Amino acid sequence: MTAVQSSTLTGHFLIAMPGLADPPFSRGVALLCQHDEGGAVGLLVNQLSEYRFGDVLAQMKLECADSELADAPVLIGGPVQQERGFVLHREPGDWDSSYRINTEWSVTTSRDILVAMAAGEGPRQAIMVLGYAGWDAGQLEQELMANAWLTAEACGRVVFDTPLEERWSAAAGLVGVDPRQLSGYAGHA
Repeated sequence: MTAVQSSTLTGHFLIAMPGLADPPFSRGVALLCQHDEGGAVGLLVNQLSEYRFGDVLAQMKLECADSELADAPVLIGGPVQQERGFVLHREPGDWDSSYRINTEWSVTTSRDILVAMAAGEGPRQAIMVLGYAGWDAGQLEQELMANAWLTAEACGRVVFDTPLEERWSAAAGLVGVDPRQLSGYAGHA
């Protein structure tokens, strides 16, 4: 793993401001997996899809005896490649195709993590998302200057312990903000 630049937002949440109304970003919380001069990639962690984890496993011809795991929601990770699955997790593991975001977070796209999860041997803290969000070089910085997003260091409690419908407020609360009290427009002096 290479050293993270000080100006990067890798490993941080992007928390949608009230004025950002485009689905799936409206009231969205994205964990940035990569952010550098070439652009950014993130996964939304609070937008519910129509699928359950058991649906994904069945599509891959895998069985899951754990009914609670099979009923776990699959999230919309973003508008890009929504047919592609990503597992966002805390423990690094030894999976075929993992990307270490930082010392806290990893994302895996290989089948072996799904096999392990179905067998009860996967990461203890993990969510499944379909698709991702991407920003071209400079695009995210422009959106930040336009007051589209708040940022906060990503927190596992928000992703794994907070109900989906409360993650937006909980993420904003990490920086002491109640998003319901914010304006939907940016002011410039």
